[in-house]
Amino acid sequence: MKLIDFFRSKIILFIIQILILSLFLFYSGYQFSITFDSTVTVSQKRIIQFIANYVLFDNLPGMFFIYFIWFITSLIPIFFHNNLKKAYSMNLMTFFFPNFFVFAFLYNNSRNYFDSNFLQHFLHSLLLGMLIIMVSIGVSLILKKIMKVKTEEQIENLNIIINKIKSKCPKCGTEFNSTPIFCYNCESKIILKAEENVGIK
Repeated sequence: MKLIDFFRSKIILFIIQILILSLFLFYSGYQFSITFDSTVTVSQKRIIQFIANYVLFDNLPGMFFIYFIWFITSLIPIFFHNNLKKAYSMNLMTFFFPNFFVFAFLYNNSRNYFDSNFLQHFLHSLLLGMLIIMVSIGVSLILKKIMKVKTEEQIENLNIIINKIKSKCPKCGTEFNSTPIFCYNCESKIILKAEENVGIK
């Protein structure tokens, strides 16, 4: 059952990330330009073009746009898992799929374009993948640090509250970690002064 849940969460996150990327591409109208070989059919062009828009760029504005949408998308597994290894492995898995298919389709269907542009696109993809890893690790570590500080503050606040409710019997000096009505040691009645948190008879 745990294995099923694991894959289910991976698939759901993958779908969410792809949907967010698709929304960015749709509303921005981003279109990567590919000079296809003459042998490529119209349907093949549409498929390759569709996948290429997720990862490929050939100018500075395109680079900033692709980096931006992947940066935003990379944050989803980080906040979902709150685990460094799971976050960057999920991000790399999502990033791998469009890269693999666009290079495979170009290689099989538009060999001339693939041969002349492979190195450039591969280096771009490599740099983008490194950015995704750095974002995954960096943001995960920052969140972990914030959660640690928050936990320490909660523990400190709890200790302050515990110390505030401590009381002492004014007759026999017995100390309590609460605010009892009667002292179990000498059985005298204890009335606390709220501003001093000390017991008086």
